[in-house]
Amino acid sequence: MDSQDLQRIKNKYDIVGNDAGLIRAIDTAVAVAPTDLTVLITGESGVGKDAIPQIIHQFSRRRTGKYLAVNCGAIPEGTINAELFGHEKGAFTSAIKQHKGKFEQADGGTLFLDEIGDMSLAAQAKVLRVLQEKKLSRVGSDKDIIVDVRVLAATNKNLKAEIEKGTFREDLYHRLSVIVINVPTLDDRKTDIPLLVDHFIGQICAETGMPAREVDPEAMKLLVEKSWTGNIRELRNVVERLLILSGSKITAADVKSYVL
Repeated sequence: MDSQDLQRIKNKYDIVGNDAGLIRAIDTAVAVAPTDLTVLITGESGVGKDAIPQIIHQFSRRRTGKYLAVNCGAIPEGTINAELFGHEKGAFTSAIKQHKGKFEQADGGTLFLDEIGDMSLAAQAKVLRVLQEKKLSRVGSDKDIIVDVRVLAATNKNLKAEIEKGTFREDLYHRLSVIVINVPTLDDRKTDIPLLVDHFIGQICAETGMPAREVDPEAMKLLVEKSWTGNIRELRNVVERLLILSGSKITAADVKSYVL
């Protein structure tokens, strides 16, 4: 992939930075996209993992099909089966009509299972069946439904450690991790921080109407040296805070007062 193609992808998916690990993640996503392989995207919370499955879908043969994203950690355990695999009318008290789950809705397209490490073992077993047999059954039915879905998954957990603890299925892990793409932490791509700060200043000022602000070199140095446990998400919040609370220029004193 040449530099122009890479820049177009970064622009489309709001990816900022030139770190080698980040570029490798994008390159791998584009390379694996034309296949139908399952991909596991790893990385800490807030690093921007959600852009990778979108890139894979866009460069795949399924790009004209649906792309659906599901945050597995946000669905209550009692409803995840119905959300993912659907239910029949009367399957439970509130099931007043038949419902197609996310796997059926994404038929012919791509389903992104975010934070799959938070999924219950029972739901994991059903996902494994879909991956192995391309079949599912709705809650309240024993009828098999064939689906053609490419599954991409992401996690901020160490799934091998979760396997050791008995909270994640080893067979599902091997099915998901045919290709693993790791998105680096912000602390691993310090050289990208000035680019991200400038990007967020422009973005936030355009959204809010606040005047653009310069960042004093000493202030930028402090931001680069800071440990970013919340990654890009935390950095954006910090930039917004500094824009609101600082004067005509973001200074080292501002960073020390409002960030460190």
